[in-house]
Amino acid sequence: MPDVGPTAVLPSRPLTVGEVLDSAVLLLRQHARVLIPAGVVLAAAEQLLLYPLRIAAGARPPGFAFQLEQLAPYWLLLAVGAATEAMIVLLLGNPAARAAGAALLGRAARPGELLRPAGARYGATVALALLAGAAMVVLALLGPGWLVGWALLGSVASALVVDRVTAPRAPLRAAALALRAGCRAAAVRLLGYLAWWIVRVGLALGGFYGLRALGVLDLSDPAWAAPVAGILWGAVNAVAYPALACLDAVLHLEGRMRTEGLDIRLSRAPAGRTEPALLAADR
Repeated sequence: MPDVGPTAVLPSRPLTVGEVLDSAVLLLRQHARVLIPAGVVLAAAEQLLLYPLRIAAGARPPGFAFQLEQLAPYWLLLAVGAATEAMIVLLLGNPAARAAGAALLGRAARPGELLRPAGARYGATVALALLAGAAMVVLALLGPGWLVGWALLGSVASALVVDRVTAPRAPLRAAALALRAGCRAAAVRLLGYLAWWIVRVGLALGGFYGLRALGVLDLSDPAWAAPVAGILWGAVNAVAYPALACLDAVLHLEGRMRTEGLDIRLSRAPAGRTEPALLAADR
């Protein structure tokens, strides 16, 4: 069992909110070589997808603020953006969940271990990501409903690859864990999203206005401003999305320790049991 001192990436005990956030950052630092490059690829793909929608909505860089006369296309842009965020974080949640599971057992997963197909259930992860994206589009079109979807779907990847539940059951288990203990996990996930949203906005806007002040590019020209802003947002999201995925993975296992006694179960487990068997949920 891992040491429960402050140096443990994921201590084997229920955590405070601050410890959950710290553990998520430590997990990202430990596995940045895998998670950050994956985040770069997915964030770049997101920016390419959103670029024509931003043009159609007349969204002005760097913050891509809306114009009232273009409210309908801008609303669609927001819905698609909410969906792509959810999908990317869920996809990154697959390796992040396996990394968190290894950390809970007191070891650091090797980079190749997080990428190998064995036990990864990539097909089911992609299918659930598409399902989550479709749900988020609908909820976002309805307004603040996307906040509910974001709060409830954080544990989908962890339920799939750590708990080893079936794909149809994974969203239900994720929602159930998010609602336990007075919706604690749901609230912490929203808190984490808000914190990283503030960081993303600050870095992306600061980078844009910094480049404009230096006069490196003529960022008053929309032909330059839109792609440069997209690159900056993609660069920031390439770190933020893996960080949110790590937060989801830590929250999932911490929630199981808090409400299911996972830490007690691990401490009493007989020697010789494989890691998947140790972490799998009762089915």
